[in-house]
Amino acid sequence: MYFRRLRDMREDADLKQTDIAKYLGIQQTVYSRYERGFQTIPLEHLIRLADYYRVSLDYLVGRTDKR
Repeated sequence: MYFRRLRDMREDADLKQTDIAKYLGIQQTVYSRYERGFQTIPLEHLIRLADYYRVSLDYLVGRTDKR
């Protein structure tokens, strides 16, 4: 599954993939695969990202437009 919002929110915050990867404790290449939909994102990482960006999980994965 491709999560366009991951990239959009990261870029809106002027962050690099390495910044988010470090926050999650993973390699940049793994995070890149998350953004491109080539690797499934573990629930714990989705929760951490939603908390980081202060949005709901539904918003993060594109199920709603309400943050």
